[in-house]
This record gives sequence, C-alpha cells and structure tokens, in this order.
Amino acid sequence: MYDLSALRQAILVGDATGALAAAGQALEQGVKPMEVVSEGISPAMKEVGRLFEEGEYFVPELLISAKATKEVFRVLRPLLAHAGAKPAGRIILGTVQGDLHDIGKNLVAAMLEGGGFEVSDLGVDVSSDMFIASVRETKPQIVGLSALLTTTLPAMKNVIEALRAAGIRQGVKVMVGGAPVTQGYAESIGADGYGENAAASVDLARRLVGLTAA
Repeated sequence: MYDLSALRQAILVGDATGALAAAGQALEQGVKPMEVVSEGISPAMKEVGRLFEEGEYFVPELLISAKATKEVFRVLRPLLAHAGAKPAGRIILGTVQGDLHDIGKNLVAAMLEGGGFEVSDLGVDVSSDMFIASVRETKPQIVGLSALLTTTLPAMKNVIEALRAAGIRQGVKVMVGGAPVTQGYAESIGADGYGENAAASVDLARRLVGLTAA
C-alpha cells in the first residue's frame, strides 16, 4: 500500500501546498482517489478533531487544517465523481436565517468532507425556503443547521417545521449545532442530533446515516 503519511502530516499542520503535492504524487503512483480520502484525509482530520477535543489544537489550527483539506478536495472531487465513488452520505449545511457567522459551519463542512461525505454548503443567513429547495434538489440524507446567536435559535425550529409542512421531514435527518445550542434544545425542537463540536458532528453524521451504531 502506498504511504500516505506525508499527506496526513501536511493536513495536520495545515500545509495546503504540501497536502496538494502529496495527494498529487499519490495519484500519479496509481493510488485511487477514494483511498486518498479514506487512508489519507479521513485519518488526518480525525486526528485534528482529537487534538481539538484534548485542548492541543484550537480554532486557528482547525481552520488551517480545514483549508488544506478543502484544497485537496478541489482536485479529488471530479476524480471521485468520474470513478463513481459513492460518498458516505450527502449533507446540506447552512447557518440559519438572521445569523451571519460561518466559522463553526465551515469547520464542520471540512471535517465532514474529510470523513467522506458530500457536502453542499448553503452559506449564512439561509431561509427555511432555501433549505427546502436544496433538500428537494439534492436529496440529502442530512440537513445540518448552525447558529451562533441566541436570537437566531428559533430559526432552527422554523426550518424543521417548514420541512414537516413541506412533507419532506421524514426523508431527512436534521442535526444542529453552534455555541448556544444544547442537547436539550435540539431535542425540544425535534432535531435528530446535536453536534457539540466539529469532530462530534462527524461521528453524529455517521450514526445518522447508519455507518456506526447509535
């Protein structure tokens, strides 16, 4: 098996140039794109999550590792599609209406991509109608809702109610997260799961699509 340690290390330290070079060399040596993800990117991002949870990494380290991962996926995504590789699951993410904060959402998106998920990031200030339209268009397994402001928490409930009113709630799982969100709040609005941080959100997503036991 080809040694992908250089790719993993580059992602760990947030070296986007090095990560691109290591991924390119692996592909030139015949490593399959999905193997680059499963044996290179995913383990690296899992380690980034562990370091963050243990207090060795902070938000700046997460951001630069996420950026390195995103750059590699720019190269890998068309190759994965051409090879017919199936993602671990399809997820749409967005910061709810009235909230313009995106750092947490961006971290979750990068971690999910590193975990093999296909992510559609709707951005910030996303209305219920935009979530509904995206669900109908992309048919995801999961809808991820993010909020940083306490005042925008009700928008999460609004999205879930809108999904139900549109008759598409049963077809998707809803996961929520953000600084003011708690497990209790997630349960109170009818969400299927609460991601305490970016790493936990990946584990939650895997459970929601049935890749790991609940």
